[in-house]
Amino acid sequence: MPDVSSASRNTALLNLGFRPFFTVATVFSVVAVLIWLGVYVLDWPWPQQQLSPLVWHAHEMVFGYAMAVIAGFLLTAVKNWTGVQTLRGLPLLLLVVAWLAGRVLLLAGSHVPLYWAAMADCAFGVGLVLALACPIFKVRQWKQLGILSKIVLLLCSNLLFYAGLLGYYPDGVQIGLYSGVYLVMALIFVMARRVLPFFIENGMGHPVTLTNRAWLDITSLLLFVVFWLADVLQPDSLLVAVLAGALFFLHVLRLTGWYVSGIFKVPLLAVLYLGYGWLVVGFALKAAVFVTGISPFIALHAFTYGGIGLFTLGMMARVTLGHTGRSLKAPPVVAQVISIMLIGTLVRVLLPLLDAGHYTLWIGISQVLWMLSFTLLLLVYLPMWLRPRVDGQPG
Repeated sequence: MPDVSSASRNTALLNLGFRPFFTVATVFSVVAVLIWLGVYVLDWPWPQQQLSPLVWHAHEMVFGYAMAVIAGFLLTAVKNWTGVQTLRGLPLLLLVVAWLAGRVLLLAGSHVPLYWAAMADCAFGVGLVLALACPIFKVRQWKQLGILSKIVLLLCSNLLFYAGLLGYYPDGVQIGLYSGVYLVMALIFVMARRVLPFFIENGMGHPVTLTNRAWLDITSLLLFVVFWLADVLQPDSLLVAVLAGALFFLHVLRLTGWYVSGIFKVPLLAVLYLGYGWLVVGFALKAAVFVTGISPFIALHAFTYGGIGLFTLGMMARVTLGHTGRSLKAPPVVAQVISIMLIGTLVRVLLPLLDAGHYTLWIGISQVLWMLSFTLLLLVYLPMWLRPRVDGQPG
């Protein structure tokens, strides 16, 4: 009979979804920002004449980097939730290849038609939906349909983006990109509500009871849906500012209910709490776009660089340690990565407000700090993604 344990050791990278997708997400986050820095700051030649580098950057950080993290997390979480094995081995590899093909083809230049990239990217989206839907439907775990619906909507947003890029729907690029950002945020809000109170209660080392309010959960969700629709249809209007202000207030209430003295001394809790906090700051800045006339890109990068960046980074570290049999009490390099990302967020969000005359400089510094933080994460966590669990368990 074949040596199953030996086979598992030789194919650890494809044992569970977080392994390959966290690997490609982290590598790509560095490569994509390096390309963006080269084009934006250093005037590197841009190979793709069918879309601007700004549009490429926006699309790839949402539908490239963030989607890879989401895929890795959900393929791992759905297995835990349902008890049904999600993709592994060759099927998992094929899904990763579809994701990678979308990234390469979109950057390949004018010699490759854009619809090839669209087909590869959407094939990945369809494959991910099916990979998540099969175990959920198999055990009839209908409470997970909210999560699944957001992945379907992300696929639809990507389709809208490509429809705009290919000239079928002129507004599709902007609607698709902003919908992608807000759907990723919606996933973070849902997952944070599920897991962050639990993580805090079990991670502080002493008894903790947190405050959660059902009315706040429902109200913040409904207002966020209206905010999303308002901002894609009437960007930065009075209605958007009012909704952003209301969401800022509601999420401050939620974060206050989750605050525990000493939380910032626990790196795996601090990074998630701070990531959520930057999303809240983003709502305040979004209201300020209408009220004071600041650049909408300031608010956008509070959402993306600070909020999505910190939260996804924290989840990758936590999932990796937990699912490779390692301790969560002393997570390697997380404190250092948090520090670098926080400095980068402040440089990207705050300094352009204080000194717009050096805008390009602040962008360049924040890009370097992003690359530094994810490179540090990659150097330490790549061996964990490549090797089997230290406790000998499958996964």
